[in-house]
Amino acid sequence: MHTLDQIVFLGEKLERPECVLTNSNNRIFTSNWSGGVSIIEPDGSQWSLLAKNKDFELKPNGICLLENGDFLVAHLGNEDGGVYRLKQNGELMPFLLTIDDQPLPPTNYVHLDFQGRIWITVSTRTKPRANAYRSDISDGFVILCDGDKARIVADGLGYTNECIASPDGKFLFVNETFSRRLTRFSIAENGDLFDKTVITEFGAGIFPDGLVLDAEENFWITSIISNQVIKVSKDGNQQETMLIDVDAQHLDWVEEAFQNHSMGRPHLDNVKSSLLRNISSLAFGGQNLNTLYFGCLLGHQVACLKQPIKGLAPSHWNFKGPIRHTTKSKNT
Repeated sequence: MHTLDQIVFLGEKLERPECVLTNSNNRIFTSNWSGGVSIIEPDGSQWSLLAKNKDFELKPNGICLLENGDFLVAHLGNEDGGVYRLKQNGELMPFLLTIDDQPLPPTNYVHLDFQGRIWITVSTRTKPRANAYRSDISDGFVILCDGDKARIVADGLGYTNECIASPDGKFLFVNETFSRRLTRFSIAENGDLFDKTVITEFGAGIFPDGLVLDAEENFWITSIISNQVIKVSKDGNQQETMLIDVDAQHLDWVEEAFQNHSMGRPHLDNVKSSLLRNISSLAFGGQNLNTLYFGCLLGHQVACLKQPIKGLAPSHWNFKGPIRHTTKSKNT
């Protein structure tokens, strides 16, 4: 298990960098709660690509880098959701705002697979969504966008969070945060999901959020609140805690609330830890794909940690990302 003194922090004054992505050019991309994406360049400088639309307050949660340098952004509004396309010039365009003729609820994550399909997760239909921080509510779902068509392909999930498709496009893996499990679906040729299988379940204090694969296709998962990184073997039979930073009494308090179905925003919006600020997502990156980068809910930097294990290059690994549109200075 890693120790906290091995962690290095990058970036400054980031705004809720919940989701983090990397590419082969050693650029780091994070969601920016002010309405776009922040980019940390290889030289350490940073800048932000923010939506120019003044009549709409974009609240980015998950982000997805496209080949032309645009981003798809999952909008996690208080009441509304959807996925928007943020262009390099700051123009914001709707990508998917409704499904089955209904507005999308606050939207969690958007993922591009190696086959060019877009997968979108909505954690819950419950309003406010904090009322779904319970093990007995399963109203999250997964949307597939393939070409010009979008449809729900999985429903009844326990707070759907990050998802990732296998490189061969045959399986979709999904974290169900408050059902405390990692779930696998088989993907049919037409994109339908079938054969739902629980790969592994997590115990007390673990709330799975971020999800990536290493080069051997083992799973690396973050747990919110417990500031934990867990490696799960590809068959789901082994779990190994790689990193943890949490006050035990604080986690006991959260766990008691979860068991009593009284968990709410205060349990997520506060953190008692030594260093990490409620890590949420993770990405392998760096020159050798052996550095882990962590997004977070409550901090203003990206934590990173060298690994002896190499990550699987994501589908966007060779995408260059947006062209810088500001002068070369920090925190612009």
